[in-house]
Amino acid sequence: MNEKEIVSQATSYVAKLLRARFGKGPESIGVFLSDKCIMFHLRNFMGPVEQFLLTQEEEKAFRHTRELLMESLLPEMKIYLKEIAGLGISEFYYDWGLHNASGMIVGLIQPIPGEPSADYEGKELLHAQIAQVTAEIQKTPEYMDSWWVAPRALAVFRQGITLLLEKEMVELGYSEVLKAAKRRLEKRKLEQEVEAGEILDKTVTDVYVDWDFDRDRSIAVYIFKEDVR
Repeated sequence: MNEKEIVSQATSYVAKLLRARFGKGPESIGVFLSDKCIMFHLRNFMGPVEQFLLTQEEEKAFRHTRELLMESLLPEMKIYLKEIAGLGISEFYYDWGLHNASGMIVGLIQPIPGEPSADYEGKELLHAQIAQVTAEIQKTPEYMDSWWVAPRALAVFRQGITLLLEKEMVELGYSEVLKAAKRRLEKRKLEQEVEAGEILDKTVTDVYVDWDFDRDRSIAVYIFKEDVR
């Protein structure tokens, strides 16, 4: 199966799966595939109940509900992608853009750390700024890599960033609270203090970030405005 067929079938399957579990599927799904990951960018993905929760300032309830639903459907996605495309997904990451009802799901294909991705213009400076922001909140990453999944989607992988206090919070069962606090703070810093748009000569439209506390890893994704030049 070639890349175009994989993208087509994966798009159709994920749209149906999300609609079945959430009661409403996204308006559109952009699927990007590279040798390191498969990425699903969801647009206008918000049901009436979820909209009500957010209008009532119940973001915690919104995220908790989505967390439960995602935990149930990701194993199905993993099996499907293996069966139809031979993609061995090692782990998933996901995040939501509440300001525009968007979402991002990333499945890592290759074991990471591994062979570093190809260099691109601005990679070293971008890594330096992300490392600085990470160190301010957690600690300097023990390992970092980034790669273009598509011309408008850049994935950033970090490992070895979790503080001992954070690990203890996870052990005590506070991972959901920890993730909520980190997401609020780190997304703001990744948007405001990392000059991704200037460095890469693009316009940032969305930033997503998620963590795997057990593996001490994180994936951040920058989505850029489509280049019409």
